Amino acid sequence: MRVNKKSLLAVGAAAVVATLGLAACSTGSGEADEAAAAGGTLTVWVDAERVDALQAAADAYSEEKGVEVELVGKDNADIKDDFIQQVPTGKGPDITMGAHDWLGELSTNGVVAPIELGDSAADYLPVAVDASTYEGTTYMLPYAVENIAVLRNADLVPEAATSFDDMVAKGQAAGLAHPFVVEQGAEGNPYHLYPFQTAFGAPVFGTNDEGYDPTDLQLGNAGGEEFASWLGAQGKNGTGNFNTDIDGDIAKQAFLDGTAAFWLTGPWNVGAAIDGGINVAIDTVPSPTAEAAQPFAGVKGFFVSSESENKVAANDFLVNYIGTEDVQLELFEAGNILPALSAAAETASSDPIIEGFAAVGAEAVPMPAIPAMGSVWEYWGIAQAGVINGADPVATWQKLTSDVQAAISK
Repeated sequence: MRVNKKSLLAVGAAAVVATLGLAACSTGSGEADEAAAAGGTLTVWVDAERVDALQAAADAYSEEKGVEVELVGKDNADIKDDFIQQVPTGKGPDITMGAHDWLGELSTNGVVAPIELGDSAADYLPVAVDASTYEGTTYMLPYAVENIAVLRNADLVPEAATSFDDMVAKGQAAGLAHPFVVEQGAEGNPYHLYPFQTAFGAPVFGTNDEGYDPTDLQLGNAGGEEFASWLGAQGKNGTGNFNTDIDGDIAKQAFLDGTAAFWLTGPWNVGAAIDGGINVAIDTVPSPTAEAAQPFAGVKGFFVSSESENKVAANDFLVNYIGTEDVQLELFEAGNILPALSAAAETASSDPIIEGFAAVGAEAVPMPAIPAMGSVWEYWGIAQAGVINGADPVATWQKLTSDVQAAISK
């Protein structure tokens, strides 16, 4: 079930260059051409594993516009901090690759410039555009969307579950030690439990026309307390379906060993399951209520430096070269994450694994990038772990809400 690059991309680098050239001619702006005429260089920081995927686009832009594009491979763990530190000094890149949930920090530090997607905004998955927008302004050219889903061992359980209770029942009927596994750990893991929380109508924040509203904390609404009560009933003193003793490694091993038929996790674990000989199917997250269970979506993309001396060319390169189907598929091949461009996502979804994650992603919501989210993470997992381990659900959830609100208000 692994995606085969040859099956998706019959074009080589030469075809990519030709396609990019046509795209640039058809959508390039006079401003971009004028900026390019002045020559110069665009320095682009890229995750070291994706340099090759962008080389054809860089070469095409240099050939078509006369602007050299220098790709600099960076350790992904260092990109954000290096960018924040170097941009104010004038030593940073013109463009950097990154994740949408950096936006609050990047914006607060004044190191990113807005991007003009123009009409091309309609060509992207809606969640990708939403995630790339902060306080009503678009700052990122998206290239990939990532979310969790349920991996099912189709040999043990042939049919997808219709609800959370049905999932547990199917796992029990198969005689398994663990009907269902999800990564938790001593400090909890609210990222993985968020789909269930949303099913109770309890998002973290409300939204307005500019995106997530930090003044509208929804965590502690009636739905949040309902979710907490349900979580407690599924914990140590209840069904035991959630267990803080099960961390990522234990959950993974249970699925690989065939002692669990359902595993709530991300695309980063699919390879190990397939390599382990599991007949993997990808299912939507089964809801404990009548409402959809909506996971977080993480979106990856490219930012333009606020200190770049060639912002117009940088915008042109991103929108008209990186924002093409061929390049987005090349990036997909390098990371096996659903492309953000709708046409590329449709092509990539010819693989059933990618198609499954895309179906779940259609229900996903962007992870909040607002600075206030840091105050949520500080307390959220600990509270959930406490509830799972027997703490009073409503009192614990009320304290969580109070602690988060106090932290945000500081």
